Amino acid sequence: MGDAIVGVVANPLSGRDIRRLVTQASVFPTAEKANMIQRMLTAFGAVGVHRVLLGTDLGGISAAVFRAIQRRPPRSRQGQDARWPEVEFLDGQPIRQTAQDTVDAVRRMVTAGTRVIVCLGGDGTARVAASAAGDVPMLALSTGTNNVFPAVREATIAGLAAGLVATGAVPTGGATTRAKLLEVRAGDRTETALVDIAVSTERHVGARAVWDPATVTQLFCAFAEPDAIGLSSVLGQLAPVARHEPHGITARLSSGAPRRVLAPIAPGLVVPVGVGEIEPMRPGSVHLVDARAGVIAVDGERELTFGPGEEPAVRLRADGPRCVDVPAVLAASARLGLLTSIHRPQGGAT
Repeated sequence: MGDAIVGVVANPLSGRDIRRLVTQASVFPTAEKANMIQRMLTAFGAVGVHRVLLGTDLGGISAAVFRAIQRRPPRSRQGQDARWPEVEFLDGQPIRQTAQDTVDAVRRMVTAGTRVIVCLGGDGTARVAASAAGDVPMLALSTGTNNVFPAVREATIAGLAAGLVATGAVPTGGATTRAKLLEVRAGDRTETALVDIAVSTERHVGARAVWDPATVTQLFCAFAEPDAIGLSSVLGQLAPVARHEPHGITARLSSGAPRRVLAPIAPGLVVPVGVGEIEPMRPGSVHLVDARAGVIAVDGERELTFGPGEEPAVRLRADGPRCVDVPAVLAASARLGLLTSIHRPQGGAT
């Protein structure tokens, strides 16, 4: 099968937006992101990953990993259980400190034959990585604010799962699932979302994070879980939709609506939201945006402004990213005995 390659991209800016000022959300430090990558390297090495491609950044994550590698003894002196794969840093191109850095890194990983891409960030990072990953399986780990799509999971466990898929020890057929995707078109512009799309009456992008639901008039969700944080929690309490279900859900929001739900729209921020008409979204069906002008936010971040005559529309797609199902991978590992060995003492009974 050739080299087992895993790509890792970490957003140095995730967990640092305006919600730290308005809701006292936690900050995810650079040091912990670097530590997570090091724990994954240990797991990758344990299951036979040969090479890791690591995106570079100006925030100190890749530099901290580089220093950790320099401190390690030569590979010939490392124990088999503690050996890290070869790490290649994807430098050599400009770092803009924007989402384009993630796109560029993931595209290089795909071109190099990466079999699994692990991304560290929030919903926005996962969305951007998914847009460039193509059919390569992705594993999103939470290091952001409103984390609905990425999982809050120990990096060592995620590393084992990603490594078992990358090496082919667990076939991708039963180890990955296909996520849903929301697509919004406004004029000649298109954006996608993994969780939700919100229409706001505000007329400018400004601070990208959406944290005031009073400005939101329509909400579209690929899935809406009752225990979620963020705008999707509004519908998660009224009309839950699971990730594996084929349909999505949409609603009109208004302060004067007959139903009100207390929604945790950000860490430390629980507010009443008025909800009007709710209807399902079927794959491929097109839903028009009511507002004549405003801003459209994808996965909690304002991306598109639109004006009269542009008539934005949203549709649900079934061809989202392939995602590594960590519990399924490790269940298969247990069933196949992939992490199990039998030690027989010398001279013992046979």
